[in-house]
Amino acid sequence: MGGLLSLLRTDPLVFVLLSASLLGAIALHEYGHALAADLQGDRLPRAMGRLTLNPMRHLDPIGTIAIFLIGFGWGKPVEFRTQALSSQRFGAAIVALAGPMMNLLLAVLGAVALLILSPSTSTGTLFLFLRIFIRINVVLAVFNLIPLPPLDGSRLLTIFLPPNRQNIIFFLDRYGFVILLAILFFGGFTILSPIIDTVEGWVLTIAGF
Repeated sequence: MGGLLSLLRTDPLVFVLLSASLLGAIALHEYGHALAADLQGDRLPRAMGRLTLNPMRHLDPIGTIAIFLIGFGWGKPVEFRTQALSSQRFGAAIVALAGPMMNLLLAVLGAVALLILSPSTSTGTLFLFLRIFIRINVVLAVFNLIPLPPLDGSRLLTIFLPPNRQNIIFFLDRYGFVILLAILFFGGFTILSPIIDTVEGWVLTIAGF
């Protein structure tokens, strides 16, 4: 996967729209985590300045640079205290799922905006931005639900795995990142493409596509 900088010379408009969509989606993804923790009683994200829509509070410098250089990056993880959450069993999973759910919500809002737009704008800049914005958010939602650390989907394992299988979580905590890199190296996004396309198709039905 190439970096965004490769688009700067070939298609500056797509570069700008893709950059804005990706950075905004990542920042709001992290805000979703912070909001979910705060609503459950943990004030740590609020104290650390993460309960804000300011993207600069959520973007990781190295992760942002990686987006432009290699086309893959990350935001600044939201720290929270599991023991401070109102639900000890499901609280951490709710915080984790809030990120992907925020991205799905943003994709749906993008589809609603497409529905409101006149068909005559289907070749305009705003239309192109919304299509890119929807795609990016669907990709982030689906990708982050992979049940491998450090992705959000790994938190679901704490709910569904029985106590006598918790050793699987310890194993994934130790080797999950390496497994994830291997999956990406061997075409992980190609494997996910049918799922991403299906979810995007559901979202776009809102806009009449």
